[in-house]
Amino acid sequence: MADWTESYRPDTLSAVRGNDKARDAFEDWGRTWDDHREAVILYGSPGVGKTSAAHALASDMGWETVELNASDQRTADAIERFAGRAARNETLGGDATDEGGRQLVIVDEADNIHGNYDRGGAQAITELVKEANQPIVLIANEFYDMSRGLRNACRDIEFRDVSARSIVPVLRDICRKEGIEFDSDALQRIADANSGDLRGAVKDLQATAEGKDHLTVEDVVTGDRDTTAGIFTVLDAILKEEESAQDALHVAYDADETPDDLTAWVEDKVMKVYGPEETVRAYEFIANADRWLGRVQATQEYSYWRYVTDNIAAGVAASRDGTYGGWTQYGGRPQMWPSSDATIDEICRKIAVSGGLSIETARREVLPFLSAMIHHCKPRDLTVAVTAHFEFDEEDLAAVSGSGESTNKVQGIVEDAQELREAELEEHAGGAFAGDPPERDDAPASGEPASEATDSAADADGDTDADEPADPEEEEADDSQAGLSDFV
Repeated sequence: MADWTESYRPDTLSAVRGNDKARDAFEDWGRTWDDHREAVILYGSPGVGKTSAAHALASDMGWETVELNASDQRTADAIERFAGRAARNETLGGDATDEGGRQLVIVDEADNIHGNYDRGGAQAITELVKEANQPIVLIANEFYDMSRGLRNACRDIEFRDVSARSIVPVLRDICRKEGIEFDSDALQRIADANSGDLRGAVKDLQATAEGKDHLTVEDVVTGDRDTTAGIFTVLDAILKEEESAQDALHVAYDADETPDDLTAWVEDKVMKVYGPEETVRAYEFIANADRWLGRVQATQEYSYWRYVTDNIAAGVAASRDGTYGGWTQYGGRPQMWPSSDATIDEICRKIAVSGGLSIETARREVLPFLSAMIHHCKPRDLTVAVTAHFEFDEEDLAAVSGSGESTNKVQGIVEDAQELREAELEEHAGGAFAGDPPERDDAPASGEPASEATDSAADADGDTDADEPADPEEEEADDSQAGLSDFV
């Protein structure tokens, strides 16, 4: 029996279901390619129609396709041999005005080009999209698993999980074309069981309907296929979409992340969605999750992980006042602090020296609070004060705040912090850097030796020993340094 996912692959973009906005954006990219000549990344969960959309666009445009998929060796040489020549050709017939002469180069699983097997492949793909004379589509499950250089060189279009409501009509059409009668509940059950995976739903339908001419709900027995949820789907469920904490918890159980990584993700992204009061409530549960993680680390008793997930998913979801719509740009992976990170080691050293702490205390107890205080460099005035107090440079500030080191925001804050430090230094210097020294009342008169004038002044004041040391308390006060409060 032929594979229904191939037999019923859409041959035109209008037949692609469940991602209308992404489909229209992709069609616009193809229609206007001669104007912008950019490559495009289609990303999203497996089975949502990314590759089908690429072939459907080629069909609509009359373009041939050249496909490099996961089964091919994808070294730099192989990419140049299979895709490079096609991408650098102007047209098949040599006429740049002939739209039908284009070739669509499709690179599947572009987020998995790495390791020794694909040596040089990632760099070759990046160079290819910059030099190509033909349209290129990169297919990826995880957008941020690709290099920043490759992401910046392409447009990106996200294909979201296909809802069960959009899956059912596809299953219904296939049944009618195959001459199979069906109960509506049976198709709905298949759609619900596949968590937005259209391709998986079609496979389940074929497996269930084999040898039958009528499909009932009792016939539907879906396999225990691994249907892990992507991290951004889980973040949406926890921070925005699920109405009940229990529903958010169920989605978190399917997360393709360990509880400690999920905690880092939620802690890093919660303030992108929540208001101030919601954030305060959420951080109570984040703190509880962190305590349970500490117990796991101390005891190696991983059954405690369930309590981490309870707090980070159900607890944080229960902290918001309602649901949120729209799309949120979560950004990349949260900043981690491995003990071997030289930048974090240097930051902890600066904190320790400033506060008279051990480096381990600075790492464990101070750094997380600093990160929360100046997350993404907000509020700016506080970020400038912290940067000035600890003498952070761009790399330090980026690591603590989670902002990009090369951004104008980080560079501007470091410059303002330097100016603040100089201003505070001048204020605490007691006029030492104010220019010419002031005139003294006991300055020697014209023609009088300086030594005699000094002796006279000393005699006038009484018996003062010039070699007598200054008062220790007074000397210590003069040698004081500015604390963080002086910068705020």
